[in-house]
Amino acid sequence: MDQRDGENDIEIEGVWGDWREMEGNGSDSSDKEAAMREPLLVRKRLNGTSQIAIVGASVCPIESLDYEIVENELFKQDWRSRKRVQIFQYIVLKWTLALLIGLGTGLVGFFNNLAVENIAGFKLLLTSNLMLKDKYYLAFVTFAGCNMVLAIAAAVLCAYIAPSAAGSGIPEVKAYLNGIDAHSILAPSTLFVKIFGSILGVSAGFVVGKEGPMVHTGACIASLLGQGGSRKYHLTWKWLRYFKNDRDRRDLITCGAAAGVAAAFRAPVGGVLFALEEVTSWWRSALLWRTFFTTAVVAVVLRALIEFCRSGKCGLFGQGGLIMFDVNSSQATYDTPDLLTVIFLGIVGGIFGSLYNFLVDKVLRTYSIFNEQGPKFRVLLVIVISLLTSCCAYGIPWLAQCKPCPIELKNECPTVGRSGNYKNFQCQPGHYNDLASLFLNTNDDAIRNLFSNGTQKEFQLSTLVIFFAAVYCLGIITYGIAVPSGLFIPVILAGASYGRIVGTVAGSLTSLDVGLFSLLGAASFLGGTMRMTVSLCIILLELTNDLLMLPLMMLVLLISKTVADCFNKGVYDQIVRMKGLPYMEAHAEPYMRHLVAKDVVSGPLITFSGVEKVGNILHALKTTGHHGFPVIDEPPFTDAPELCGLVLKSHLLVLLKGKKFSKTRMLVGSDILKRFEANDFAKAGSGKGVKLEDLDITAEEMEMYVDLHPITNTSPYTVVETMSLAKAAVLFRELGLRHLCVVPKTPARPPVVGILTRHDFMPGHIRGLYPHFNSRK
Repeated sequence: MDQRDGENDIEIEGVWGDWREMEGNGSDSSDKEAAMREPLLVRKRLNGTSQIAIVGASVCPIESLDYEIVENELFKQDWRSRKRVQIFQYIVLKWTLALLIGLGTGLVGFFNNLAVENIAGFKLLLTSNLMLKDKYYLAFVTFAGCNMVLAIAAAVLCAYIAPSAAGSGIPEVKAYLNGIDAHSILAPSTLFVKIFGSILGVSAGFVVGKEGPMVHTGACIASLLGQGGSRKYHLTWKWLRYFKNDRDRRDLITCGAAAGVAAAFRAPVGGVLFALEEVTSWWRSALLWRTFFTTAVVAVVLRALIEFCRSGKCGLFGQGGLIMFDVNSSQATYDTPDLLTVIFLGIVGGIFGSLYNFLVDKVLRTYSIFNEQGPKFRVLLVIVISLLTSCCAYGIPWLAQCKPCPIELKNECPTVGRSGNYKNFQCQPGHYNDLASLFLNTNDDAIRNLFSNGTQKEFQLSTLVIFFAAVYCLGIITYGIAVPSGLFIPVILAGASYGRIVGTVAGSLTSLDVGLFSLLGAASFLGGTMRMTVSLCIILLELTNDLLMLPLMMLVLLISKTVADCFNKGVYDQIVRMKGLPYMEAHAEPYMRHLVAKDVVSGPLITFSGVEKVGNILHALKTTGHHGFPVIDEPPFTDAPELCGLVLKSHLLVLLKGKKFSKTRMLVGSDILKRFEANDFAKAGSGKGVKLEDLDITAEEMEMYVDLHPITNTSPYTVVETMSLAKAAVLFRELGLRHLCVVPKTPARPPVVGILTRHDFMPGHIRGLYPHFNSRK
């Protein structure tokens, strides 16, 4: 492939082409296997840009981001002209933006929790009051009706306003920080729908969390601040012009993602580690400091707002700790039977976690059939899942027998109000329904109940088994509908109930409390689904305020991740692949060692002269979808053809719109440097940049010439054509490149052989060129 950013006019079934055609006339089983690896894209779509992806429920073209510094004459002139005051201003602005990201994300996180607790609390109180009056059918209609209204509102927002706001958002943020710019994933409309859609979806009783969407929300806030606002919505700030580049935006969005985790879990250190371990592809010490500062701001904001709510001014939000699960282990020591039980917990948790990922994959592929039919079908699917969830939450507790309240209990039993461990449901006075205590609660309160210590006999074994099966299945079928939905809470719920089952069965064989088993079970499920270790360990420790469980937590996470890795990839990696996002892995595939750079570049290569005719440039821009063009200096400007550098399509459009042309082929770079500033070529934000349709070139101007030297990156990264593709892939990812020039090894040849882009490293592209390679080996 040449300089295109992944353009190829072919009919494909996914971003990597038709796998079955690439596989050739293989067996039926291999065809089915290949079909299951296809991204979830609309079939039989004539694609003008072979890199398209489903973002939310829309098929959108994608481009790569430019993390490379474009060192052209305009950039050098701007850098030389900067004074110390401007450099100081740039540094101060970076930290100021980090502060604003922390403040904004903290406020949004608090608002989300406040809204969910009050909306869901009102719904549960209304249902509970009706049941106390023995109006069971009316209570169900009220409960299901409230859920339905909230679910429809969330679905309408997602389906009609911002489809990219559906789902967790973590895969999209992870892809963006890998260098993939998909349409509208960080747009203001996405931010709006993510906030309110998440509130409505969680309040509707779905088995989803608001933690994943908070990561996406933090990234959207950072993107909006970092691009100087939005021209489209008339919200721009000229003093933020320094950040109109992908490198600085990448750093800010990393801070935003970490702030999202910190706001969701009140885990500032966990947020930093989550950004480092899971979402970022590039990291450095300076970014570590700013990210830590951002999450610290979030922690301070949340603490101040929670203290304010302790006075009772936040409605039903109460005196909670913002999903802080205080689990103080009464047993600080453990012996061999305890360790063996924990090892078993990790092994089974890894198996269940990998099965969870497998089933989520199947469900998402099934839901894609409905999502492709249009917004109405997406809303209909949400209605069906909402009705099913309401029936389970209200109907399943009827299967449980009423239990008498413990005599030695200090707390109120049965619980009167919206939350608590002992729900009355249909029971007589002095008794409670343990299944209702889990189902007819917010997800956060259900986790608190499962994590609670000293409650060995609170939940029956049959109750835990039923709740585990229901939550496990509901979590799988709910993810993928047109509602902002996180995976953390469903997985923690399933894992906590599973861990409590193991603790209950173990009984006297172990000295650990069942609440601690519940915590370790949640850790094993998280490790089995998300495949994170360090960040999850710290997040859970910050969540539960139980540092004494650190060794056991580390053990169970390592075991569950190791076991799950034997079966499939982490859930976010799977979703990135299913969406068709061309994600660059940290390591090269083994088969890339058998290829060199020139094996995957193809022609014809389109180049420009240092001083090029306007008509030639315009023709190339109209007839190709390329985003980068090599610039070759030729006689009479040089003795022999030589590579001058690389020029970007976006820069060419700005230059042509400025119409700084000459009638003869001559160097006029000094005039262009006077006419333009570096800021004129800065990347546009979410607003509209210069498009090809904006150009108004006359027939006379088509015959004139333009000097490309001032806007040409004179130091692009290059590799020799004989470099192994594996080494080139690692270089491409580590440097965050969009284009990598391939130069000849021998003289007396054209100065550039081709250009490697992200698409050229994708397995589908390579398998299309060399079908005999098996990417799984």
